[in-house]
Amino acid sequence: MKTQRIPRTRTVPHTVDGDTELIEETEWIEVPAAPYDWDQIVRIGITVLAVLLLVAAVSWSTASIGSLLSRITVAAAAYGAASAFDLMWIMATAARWLLRTDPVRVRTAIRFGRVALAVAMAAMLADGYVSNELVIGAVGACVSALAKGGTELAMLVHAKPLDPRTQQWLNKRRARINAQLGLVPVRRELARGEAALTAEQHRLNLLAADSGSPDPDQSGQSEDDPDSNIIPITPSGLNTKDAVRTAWDSGIRDDDEAVRYVAKATGKAPSPDTVARYMRLFRRGLAG
Repeated sequence: MKTQRIPRTRTVPHTVDGDTELIEETEWIEVPAAPYDWDQIVRIGITVLAVLLLVAAVSWSTASIGSLLSRITVAAAAYGAASAFDLMWIMATAARWLLRTDPVRVRTAIRFGRVALAVAMAAMLADGYVSNELVIGAVGACVSALAKGGTELAMLVHAKPLDPRTQQWLNKRRARINAQLGLVPVRRELARGEAALTAEQHRLNLLAADSGSPDPDQSGQSEDDPDSNIIPITPSGLNTKDAVRTAWDSGIRDDDEAVRYVAKATGKAPSPDTVARYMRLFRRGLAG
């Protein structure tokens, strides 16, 4: 029976000058060696061979399709476009691997892969036809099919099929988690919208405060102030504030002259203090 040596660490007391401490001591012991996992070795071998075949097939198909396309365009663009055939198949195969436990969505990846393979084979046949080498084109198409079929075999040996009950359990768990993940961007969008709405409401409140706060008649109004809570009907339809604004727009800057203008415009003598306060607001540009 084969054995192998493995290290084992244990804690032992060690005394120096009468002081004892616990230290770690390593010893090597022999245990039975595990048998080779031939299944895993074969699985790895299949995977390596599939990758080598795929590299060869991609090289051949890109060269063949690039030769076909280079008849009508520059070589760099032709071979770059030719690589799209195999890149599409590789993307579909990678998606199939990621979706291997989702039998519904994996069918789409399988269909994309088969379509990409068929189109690439048809392009190689077309290259053989226009080059009068139809047999070479057919052989090249078969090489691509066999190499990509080897990848299918590699995926089969790595597959872990689930029984129907376990598949249903997995689908339910995945659906619940996907629902939570799907709500993450929605919650972020709602949070951004609420933040924008709050900012806009705050801006509107500030504008409303700026337009209403400069009114000097909000507090301490006298009974004879025509701009009080109960606004009398004046012959001209103007209140004190509007009359002061009209006087200011007319170029009047003196408070006494503004008082006379307001009295004439409203038909009633205003409070000089009220007119003076409005004039100060207009000088500072705060009146709404």
